[in-house]
Amino acid sequence: MTASFTEDHSDPTVQPVPASVVRQVDAADTTLHNPKRAVLSLGANLGNRLETLQGAVDALEDTPGVRVKAVSPVYETEPWGVEPGSQPSYFNAVVLLKTTLPPSSLLERAHAVEEAFHRVRDERWGARTLDVDIVAYADVVDDDPQLTLPHPRAHERAFVLAPWHDVDPEAELPGHGAVARLLDSVTREGVTARKDLELQLPE
Repeated sequence: MTASFTEDHSDPTVQPVPASVVRQVDAADTTLHNPKRAVLSLGANLGNRLETLQGAVDALEDTPGVRVKAVSPVYETEPWGVEPGSQPSYFNAVVLLKTTLPPSSLLERAHAVEEAFHRVRDERWGARTLDVDIVAYADVVDDDPQLTLPHPRAHERAFVLAPWHDVDPEAELPGHGAVARLLDSVTREGVTARKDLELQLPE
């Protein structure tokens, strides 16, 4: 685990990952051959939102060829694209992974995790139990309609950029530049850090 994941957080209330946990996670990387770094965004606004996000983190860690390296603080976000008050607010977080899965297989796994938490895709911007998006995969830039990399709207979403910056202040979004700079250019209205909530890095 690189130092940028555990030091110099923009939010001083975010505690560094204990050294013992860092060693455990890094040791697990010996099971991965030439892993790639990936960034995933999690969101939920139905049911027990925090429990669902933690379940998603744990399910990703249980995936062969995937190791969860860091988990961001939790943010609460007003829903996009709908009438104010028509849906519950979201809990959002970002997860940093190392994986040997190709992007297409990682997407399949993301959808499987969503389905395990009864995600329904009836309408765009609809409420959902769980949303798992691949934000970035290594330095890949690809406009494949099945999986556009990086995520085509990540650069304008504070609920992605803010938690990502918290957990990796030096992060770069491929094709767009520094996450810190992108975050400065978007509004954080309706996106609030929930310092009373925490997701656990899988052991």
